[in-house]
This record gives sequence, C-alpha cells and structure tokens, in this order.
Amino acid sequence: MVGKNKHKGGEEGLSGKSRRMGGAILLCALLLAAGLVLGRAAAAQQSGGGQNGTEAARRANVPEGLWILISIHQKRLTLYEGTQVAAVYPVATGAAGTPSPIGTWVVNSRFAGSLGGFGTRFLGLNVPWGQFGIHGTNKPDSIGSNASHGCIRMFVDDSEKLYDRIPDGTRVVVEGGPFGLLDTHLIPLAPGARGSHVAALQQRLRALGYYYGNADGIYGAGTAQAVRAARRALGLPASDGADEQFYSALGLILFE
Repeated sequence: MVGKNKHKGGEEGLSGKSRRMGGAILLCALLLAAGLVLGRAAAAQQSGGGQNGTEAARRANVPEGLWILISIHQKRLTLYEGTQVAAVYPVATGAAGTPSPIGTWVVNSRFAGSLGGFGTRFLGLNVPWGQFGIHGTNKPDSIGSNASHGCIRMFVDDSEKLYDRIPDGTRVVVEGGPFGLLDTHLIPLAPGARGSHVAALQQRLRALGYYYGNADGIYGAGTAQAVRAARRALGLPASDGADEQFYSALGLILFE
C-alpha cells in the first residue's frame, strides 16, 4: 500500500509540474502576443496611423480628401489632400470695411466663363450672412492685399487650376487672427451688422442662455432681443447694441 501510494503521489507530482509548466508557457505566449499588438499600435501611432496619415487626419478632424485653408493675414490659399499640401496660391482678401468671412464653409456653387471682374472661375461658399466666393480677378495687382468686398481673389490661371480640382462640398476654412471669429480685435455691433464678430457674440449669448437661434452672423431681431435681455440681467444701461462694456460683462475677451 505504501509503495502504491508513493507511486500515485509521484504521478500527481508530475501532473502538477506539467500543469505549472503549461501555464507558464501559456502566460509567456500571451505576454508575447500582447507585446506584438502594443508594438504595432505604437508604430502605427508614430507613423501617422496608417497609409498616408489617414488615421492622423481623422484624429485631427482633417478631411481625408481635398480641402482648403485660407489665411487672411498671410494672404495665402493652401490646398490640402488630407494632411499633405497639394498646392499653395497667393490671394487677396477683404478690405477693412468688407472683411472676408472667418469660419468653416463648403463650396456650394460654381460658375465658369467670362465673369468680368471675377475672372473666369467662381467657387461659391455657403456663408449665411452674404455672398462670398473664391474667384479670379481682372485686378492682378490687388493680389497680396486687403482689396475685395470679402471674396478671395486669385490670379486667373490659379483660379482655373483650383476650380478644376475642387468638387462641390469641399471644406474651406478661412482663418483670421489669433482670436478665432474675433480675428484680431473687438468691434461695436448694432442691429443690421453682419459677419464673424456677430457670430461670436451669438455663440456667447447662446452659451449664457440669452439666445436660442443659430450663430448665423446676422444681427437681427432675435440677437437684439437677446442683447437687451443680457444687458438688463447684467445691470447695464438699456440698449440693443454691443460695446466694450457689454463684451467685458459677457466675458467675451480677446485672450480667451
């Protein structure tokens, strides 16, 4: 009996060792597989997340196809394909009293042919407060300056090249100064005003619960009513206009 028990015990000991060895091998295999997966993920992140930086573009909310970035202050239009620069063109932008529309838009119309002062090509943008577009010009000397009524002017040849590449629905980002829709400065506003400054005011009034419409950049009756309500709640003199004191009370300041 004793010898039998010893033999049985020996079998159990061997089985336990086998199980422990098998478990160790399985654990090593799992750790190795996990290391390979993490290594591949890290490599993909470092390389931009896939072919042609597709994943990097997606993470940065950049379109994977063609899109346009227009810098008002640099007087430059850059055509991108995803994160890659496809072309760069010099442009003219809006004059002081008729600024170009800061914001993110899409091409929603197009015209080709002899367009007089608009050159031979026109790409329209879906700006809610006016008719704006990217087009050629019969005043090539204006390129590089603030000269238009808000549209983006290009040399005629450049506008034709861009027109041929850009489909309707293409995203167009127009950027101004360092303060987003406020560009580089605050300006007094009153009913009837239009533009990105109005859109910025509407966004702040909506965030504070005074305005419930769209930030369409049009200072209409709804915006005026919201301004009056906000001024009353903030203890400011009655008015339907926005001035420096009102901006300060709203917390709408340039360094935010």
